[in-house]
Amino acid sequence: MTTDALPSRTPSAIDAIADAYVQTIARLDPLSATAMGLSGYDHLMTDFSPAGHEASAEAARAVLAELDAATPQDDVDRVTLAAMRERIGLELELHEADELLGQLNNIASPVQALRDVFDLMPTATPEHWENITARLDALPGAADGVVESLRLAASRGRVAPVRQVRECLTQAEELADPERSFFTTFAAGPAVEAALADAPDADARRAAIEHGARAARSAYATLAAFLRDELMPAAPEEDAAGRERYRLWSRYFLGAEVDLEETYAWGLEELERIVAEQEAVAARIAGDGATVEDAVARLDEDPSRVLEGTDALQRWMQETSDAAVRALRKTHFEIAEPLLALECRIAPTQNGGIYYTGPSDDFSRPGRMWWSVPPGVTTFTTWREKTTVYHEGVPGHHLQIAQAVYQRVTLNTWRRLACWVSGHGEGWALYAERLMADLGFMEDPGDRLGMLDGQRMRAARVVLDIGVHLGLPCPERWGGGTWDADKAWEFLRANVNMPEGFLRFELNRYLGWPGQAPAYKIGQRLWEAARDEAAAAAGRRGETFELKDFHHRALSLGSVGLDVLRVALS
Repeated sequence: MTTDALPSRTPSAIDAIADAYVQTIARLDPLSATAMGLSGYDHLMTDFSPAGHEASAEAARAVLAELDAATPQDDVDRVTLAAMRERIGLELELHEADELLGQLNNIASPVQALRDVFDLMPTATPEHWENITARLDALPGAADGVVESLRLAASRGRVAPVRQVRECLTQAEELADPERSFFTTFAAGPAVEAALADAPDADARRAAIEHGARAARSAYATLAAFLRDELMPAAPEEDAAGRERYRLWSRYFLGAEVDLEETYAWGLEELERIVAEQEAVAARIAGDGATVEDAVARLDEDPSRVLEGTDALQRWMQETSDAAVRALRKTHFEIAEPLLALECRIAPTQNGGIYYTGPSDDFSRPGRMWWSVPPGVTTFTTWREKTTVYHEGVPGHHLQIAQAVYQRVTLNTWRRLACWVSGHGEGWALYAERLMADLGFMEDPGDRLGMLDGQRMRAARVVLDIGVHLGLPCPERWGGGTWDADKAWEFLRANVNMPEGFLRFELNRYLGWPGQAPAYKIGQRLWEAARDEAAAAAGRRGETFELKDFHHRALSLGSVGLDVLRVALS
């Protein structure tokens, strides 16, 4: 298939099916509509009950039937067909295996979704707060739906491991607590006062918002009680997902099927390679014979690499991001005008995550890079984090996601806004980190060590995740026997240079979200393979391979499964 973006294109019948399906998603899952930036849904709530799950599954079956009867008119349609069949088909497999009904983990389950959506909702006007209030008021019903689904999944033998139940319980209890809850501070925050400053009925609106905050806390109290009193006693101690479940989730997160044992072995080899590269850079920083730990200590003591306070962190993020956009635009990438706006923000949460949220469909909400700073953390080191700015911003997630949103002329709404494949997205972001090093943006040995530090963590996750969930033999240097959570913890501590609280959160994430964390490094591997295959194909045709053109073609496809990507670019 050829996939060059066209200056204009008449939408096809398949585009119409895809566009209509996005409206169906928005109607059935308004939280996803908010994430996509679709207007008109911010006051509505997703139905997390079994009936809501089944309605989404029925819609998926219906659209697949429509696609089976459709004839593609061009290569764009052929990619759409392949991508939709792959994504929606896997979503149905997960539904039928009760994986979605019983989903519960410390980072990406309904417990988090019900809170996180408020980070994306606009807050500038009284009308915005009407939407927020309506959604806050709807949280008790949504929580009841979550409980109903988890209860049904449990009756079918699908209960999350006790470790994940405990983590979600802790989060729910905090969100239910009037003193500590996000909803308490959100409802009384400066955004409310700014939006209502000139509203004639400001007092009534404030009262409604406060009522919504109480409803939200009540919803999380309901969740906490269920998790503590009913689900916890039924939850298994075993963390491992097992081969069958892991294989399904791995396919979902990658959009490709890989040989898990071969990938595990490759992860061990890749880890060793990165460690050797780190040791060579450490010698440049701290002298011959220096260890990586010596180099880290030297860098952490360098005042020119230290930021004090979140205000300084936010300014540095923005300056670093803006500099990357200026340097890469029209040299290594095509960056359209609407993509130049990328906001760097400190997140209202405090769980330690760093993440990106895409622009709205009309770019009125820009792409944003968020840093969720844990409580008490006030010092930050730039050498560790420059690579993260490239990962989340340009040429990482912002360029990737916002470029797809921008491709309105070529891509239908489903491909621009609704499709997300972790292996494609996170694999590209890791590819982008390494690319920035190859392009000369990591010549400073401290910045380079930071990039390698991140790559080492992602390689370690391949080993840990596959090893634990498949119950593979653990190398003797990491404890021997069979992989389990205790061995994984020591392995993580030895290979990831981050605070213990962050590492605990990360390990719990891997144990509760099988197949997702390896998608970063495996995705990078598959992106690099797709690039090499495209270069080889160009050579066979007698053409010159241009990396800039490859990136433009690849990103103009939007997020697709990595098998679909490989075929589209070959």
